[in-house]
Amino acid sequence: MSNRILVFYGSYRRDRLGIRLAQFVVEGLRGRGNDVELIDAKAVGLPMLDRMYKEYPKGEAPAALEKLAGQIRGADGFVLISGEYNWGVQPGLKNLTDHFLEEWFWRPAAIASYSAGRFSGVRAALAWHGTLSEMGMVVISSTIAAGPITQTLSADGKPIGEGGKALDAAFPRFADDLSWWMEAAKAQRARRAPPY
Repeated sequence: MSNRILVFYGSYRRDRLGIRLAQFVVEGLRGRGNDVELIDAKAVGLPMLDRMYKEYPKGEAPAALEKLAGQIRGADGFVLISGEYNWGVQPGLKNLTDHFLEEWFWRPAAIASYSAGRFSGVRAALAWHGTLSEMGMVVISSTIAAGPITQTLSADGKPIGEGGKALDAAFPRFADDLSWWMEAAKAQRARRAPPY
């Protein structure tokens, strides 16, 4: 069964390394028969949050917000590619997610983290757990992490070295976990409308 998955990436840096992990995740999920789309916060180019999507009168939201709201509502699940900045989350990705709220509800999210160092972005991934839960998503327990990213994934997102082998070995459980929760959420939404 094909699932519609949005993979969110949030680095605004000129020399972005996390795109390697985004490519790895997109290709891996597509290889399992999913309909996957990469949402690049830099390409979407939302301004710093002033007004959430829901705060615009119907039909008056900027085109980029309207399009993304529809994409989020139409997805079965989400993956956040989370870089770590000073033990925290990337501002570009956080800004993008904060423009929405109800659009995220009742679907699962997964976190794939990375960093240039050996901790692989796990502190940012931990911070995302509470944030995504507060935004109405079920955060799956399986995570994947790449670090040091340049020693784990090649420039085109292919696993390299011992870190790449470990990442490749962890991916099936990560994808299976996300798939199970997407199917469970779809079945429940079909059986009964969400309470709010």
